Amino acid sequence: MDTSIRIQLMNTFAIYIDTQEANQLLAKSRKGVALMQYLILNGGQSVPNYRILGTLWADDHSANPENALKTLVSRLRIILNQIYPGMGACIVADRGAYHWKSLPNMTVDVYEIEELFDHLGAPGTTPFQQRAWYADLLRLYTGDLLYANEQCDWALARGTLLHNKYMSAVYAYVEMLKADENYEEVATVCRSALDVDQFDDRLHMELMTALIKTNRTSDALIQYKHVMHLNYRYLGIQPSDDMQEFYKQIVHAGKTLDFNLDSIRRELMESGEQRGAFICEYAVFKEIYNLQMRNLERLGSTMFLAIIMVGNPNDPNVNSIKQNNVVNGLLEILRTNLRKGDTITHVSPAIIALLLPTVNYATGNLVMERIKRLFYRKYPNSTVAFNYRVGPLSSEEKYCKENVKEY
Repeated sequence: MDTSIRIQLMNTFAIYIDTQEANQLLAKSRKGVALMQYLILNGGQSVPNYRILGTLWADDHSANPENALKTLVSRLRIILNQIYPGMGACIVADRGAYHWKSLPNMTVDVYEIEELFDHLGAPGTTPFQQRAWYADLLRLYTGDLLYANEQCDWALARGTLLHNKYMSAVYAYVEMLKADENYEEVATVCRSALDVDQFDDRLHMELMTALIKTNRTSDALIQYKHVMHLNYRYLGIQPSDDMQEFYKQIVHAGKTLDFNLDSIRRELMESGEQRGAFICEYAVFKEIYNLQMRNLERLGSTMFLAIIMVGNPNDPNVNSIKQNNVVNGLLEILRTNLRKGDTITHVSPAIIALLLPTVNYATGNLVMERIKRLFYRKYPNSTVAFNYRVGPLSSEEKYCKENVKEY
């Protein structure tokens, strides 16, 4: 059996001889690796020396750059020949230029992926052929172009183009699978694609829908909480409105129709046995808020809204992991020290909102001052600022700004 050579540029750079990684000899030649990658990504086209020098030696001030390039090519050929006999011949010298020529037993993942894009975009293909090509694409596209390596400006445009084509192909494949109601495969495809782009809302929602369709609502809820964490910790924003609304679909899907009064009463009693304040997702908090506002309108009473901000969300030096730990600690303080009728939600990485239905101005401020003392007792050496605002909600004015107290 002939020896196979596989060059990987997606996610990371590697050379495989059969199944063994064999690019260790290139580890000390960063310039040589960059030259090899640059020539490969030019797809066999002849690249003039001045373009190579302008791209790879832009910050160098060599007295004789042409000679430095010749020396680099000579050393690179020697290393490649040590990796596999005859591989140095892949770097071909033209008149004032160089190009890459793959060996007959060599494959390059970028070339294969771009060929798959061409196949998938061609008219007249059968669903069977398309499924096979999509499967190959998911196998080959292990990450964005050279993503795990030192980022090269000259690879960014090519990497962005490949990423966009990949995402479009994944969306099309998901739609094909949904048309066949193959939701098990939809979930598999979405998980694979999320390894490439973990912040894609559409993929997250398609995955959660597929999990619901296959009666895995608990997995869908875990996925939802994972998305919330990603948005808060890494992006510093709330998830989209569509994503927040999806939470109610997950909850609804987890309910079964049971018209037995005793069983429903038992379920309600079990949920009511939880101690402390109620912490919920923002989408649920909005529903509770609107329900409470209806009660205020009917009863003519007042409820208070409190906002707590820990730290400075505009500080570019904020430690996201430290802030996340502090906010989680504060949520636990609130849960255990507020009443069962109070409702809490995490609005943004640094902000928590509370609904306090049975307080007045005096007791509302006393409650918040007590929480503040408990916070600094738990974090005595913390330099994180604790600020809060308390204001009433009434049936006449949904939020009475003139009565807001800020501390």
